[in-house]
Amino acid sequence: MDFEAIKKAAAGYEKDMAKFLRDLVRIPGESSGEGDKLNRAKEEMEKLGFDKVEIDKQGNLLGYMGTGKRLIAFDGHMDTVAIGEIKNWTFDPYEGYENDTEIGGRGTSDQEGGIVSAVYGAKIMKDLGLLNDEYTVLVTATVQEEDCDGLCWQYIIKEDGIRPEFVVSTEPTDGGIYRGQRGRMEIRVDVKGVSSHGSAPERGDNAIYKMADILNDVRALNNNGCTESTAVIGLEKMLHEKWNPEHWQEARFLGRGTVTTSQIYFSSPSRCAVADGCSVSLDRRMTAGETWESCLEEIRQLPAVKKYGDDVVVSMYDYDRPSYTGLVYPIECYFPTWVIPEDHEVTKALMEVHHNLYGEKRQGPDTQIKMREARPLLDKWTFSTNGVSIMGRNGIPCIGFGPGAEDQAHAPNEISWKEDLVRCAAVYAALPTVYTNNTK
Repeated sequence: MDFEAIKKAAAGYEKDMAKFLRDLVRIPGESSGEGDKLNRAKEEMEKLGFDKVEIDKQGNLLGYMGTGKRLIAFDGHMDTVAIGEIKNWTFDPYEGYENDTEIGGRGTSDQEGGIVSAVYGAKIMKDLGLLNDEYTVLVTATVQEEDCDGLCWQYIIKEDGIRPEFVVSTEPTDGGIYRGQRGRMEIRVDVKGVSSHGSAPERGDNAIYKMADILNDVRALNNNGCTESTAVIGLEKMLHEKWNPEHWQEARFLGRGTVTTSQIYFSSPSRCAVADGCSVSLDRRMTAGETWESCLEEIRQLPAVKKYGDDVVVSMYDYDRPSYTGLVYPIECYFPTWVIPEDHEVTKALMEVHHNLYGEKRQGPDTQIKMREARPLLDKWTFSTNGVSIMGRNGIPCIGFGPGAEDQAHAPNEISWKEDLVRCAAVYAALPTVYTNNTK
């Protein structure tokens, strides 16, 4: 394979990629409102000569390049979070800006830049004659990830009937190759009480006070160590072979799980009454070896939860918001941990491509290179991605390499870098051929 030709072809598309990304940024598109953005991406795929371009009933854009027998996918989500407090932005988040090295605007790193690089990576495969009867490339621009990561791929796999051999997530990786992430789930705790007049609280049973006891235990679950002398053994336990014999090494790679209270609600007849109900939402991040069943049971076994017995209900949230097409596809708010082995054929192929194109260290712009080079090339995400469904729920190998930076996600003054777009397009273009040659 002529890696220099691939790098030259990618560099030749820098201006086209920058224009495409700026066009996407100019179109607002939060979860369930991505339709116009997807239509713009569909237009780009058709212009570049994709062999088949379609939008499924949920609204996901599916672009195919080639007609080979093995399907390899590159995924990016099209939706963005909101802009937040506009005063925190120094430029218009939807007009953005462009200079010699950067492109600014909502969605540049998280994560429309990845879609741009994947589209042009497929174009380079076509330009250089890399496509053959071994593989077809699928580039997806997916919906509702910011609301419910993985929902789109659950639909693609289960309803569209599409199951690639592996998927590259194009979420931002700061120049690294990422092979996993912690999972997460959204837990709800409801506590019942009995109201009474506020002048005689002893007549009632204050649900907020009960919840206060429970929240102290939740905090202990997150903060405590894992010695058996503590009433609540902390989540650190999953990093140790004793508590997590099958997965403790992967847990140490991904990092320990966490739990925190993210929302609180109450019910009361008035401000002059004892609260008769209290509910909280818990954000639970899961490491290797933890499941939704184990996490719910962990909360149910907290001393304060057991103390209040049937007055406490611990459950998991569901998601059923319609997509921009109006389709509702209900799912539990459970986003499993996933990690692809270091010696997996997909991992080895992506590392080989990077070594041949760009060496053994992370690459990046001058403003980022010192930070990037201090980190290993093969690493993991701190946040969650569509990999929770691709590999976490469905067992399809998934790996990450994408333009932009993790710390730009959801931040004001979001930016990405043109050289990241170029580098990722080149890596994407080379990967299917290297992988299929290695696994014939």
